[in-house]
Amino acid sequence: MDNLKNQASQAIKEILAQANVKAGGLFVVGCSSSEIVGGKIGKDSSIDAAKEVFEGIYSVLQEQGIFLAAQCCEHLNRAIILEREAAEKFGYEIVSVVPQPKAGGSFATTAYNRFTDPVAVEFVKADAGADIGGTLIGMHLKHVAVPVRISFDKIGQAQLLAARTRPKFIGGERAKYN
Repeated sequence: MDNLKNQASQAIKEILAQANVKAGGLFVVGCSSSEIVGGKIGKDSSIDAAKEVFEGIYSVLQEQGIFLAAQCCEHLNRAIILEREAAEKFGYEIVSVVPQPKAGGSFATTAYNRFTDPVAVEFVKADAGADIGGTLIGMHLKHVAVPVRISFDKIGQAQLLAARTRPKFIGGERAKYN
């Protein structure tokens, strides 16, 4: 299990090195603990695996002053668990639900239990994110999402995909971009 924590920590460090998320920014994580342990998404939830991955991710984000948005599973319509401070900062409407391992997922449940003042919201627009095990985080990223490749593509047995965001290019052929 320690290996999961180390893999998650390393993945977030590599993603952040490319994503340029500033302190106070928002990083979304969708995580299937079932996929991490080699099972099928939604069928083999592992609170132990979720805790290890959470700790690896959360410690890095906290060091950099970046808020974690933990995506729930489809049973909660992919709602997001985050600190009340972040929800208020970004103006997100708080909804009433408490994730459980089989209704929300083990990763979101772990986040809810570890955050200082956790709340749930329906939608966020994160600066970057990680999808661990095919959880489909795209709906929670700002436009425009850009894939981020790091030195490995799995945490445990779960496929790892990552993205950063950038402002939209507008203005046509005479416009200049930075």
